[in-house]
Amino acid sequence: MDKFRVLEIKQSVFENNDHQANLLREELKAKKTFLLNLMSSPGSGKTSVLTKLINELKDDLRIGVMEADIDSDVDAHTISQTGAKVIQLHTGGMCHLDADMTRQGLEGLGTENLDMVILENVGNLVCPAEFDTGASKNAMILSVPEGDDKPLKYPLMFSIVDVLLINKIDVLPYFEFDLDTCCERVRKLNPKVKIIPVSARTGEGIDEFADWLRNEVKKWNEG
Repeated sequence: MDKFRVLEIKQSVFENNDHQANLLREELKAKKTFLLNLMSSPGSGKTSVLTKLINELKDDLRIGVMEADIDSDVDAHTISQTGAKVIQLHTGGMCHLDADMTRQGLEGLGTENLDMVILENVGNLVCPAEFDTGASKNAMILSVPEGDDKPLKYPLMFSIVDVLLINKIDVLPYFEFDLDTCCERVRKLNPKVKIIPVSARTGEGIDEFADWLRNEVKKWNEG
């Protein structure tokens, strides 16, 4: 007989995080601060999309951004050029943010006089999907070069998001990416998801994403 204990901690870790996430959501709701959790794999164009988005929204909403990376401050420097309030979060090797880490980031950023905070999560299609950050809404970006099979490989990520941006549609002619097939696969996992094809390079679709966010922020404040 083995003389050691086996302790299953995964469930309790997630349960505690879910509790903290719900508390954070309630606090943000009371402050009328909308938090968007933006996820994707590395290189999908999160920062480029955010740059276009902020320029589209900055006359209507006061925006803050939390840039989460294992290291570097490249993305925070890029976002700072838009005039948005920004903070860089280093995760110390962690491949995701949980609710407590998000809370620390919000405290460091400061949410006073902000209508919306965008968390650019660590580039990863696995871990970020497992941890509730306390966000008002979840968004993700899938880029054309990644392939239309990603919903089959990473179903959890696609099943938890409220809006999916399919980025780099300007290069569709050069890749074997079937947009209709991809959308069909995503909707089988998540029938209620909003899908918006965009191009961070040309700006196509960014206005539709901005309109979606304006509406969601309004509902958040009125709800």
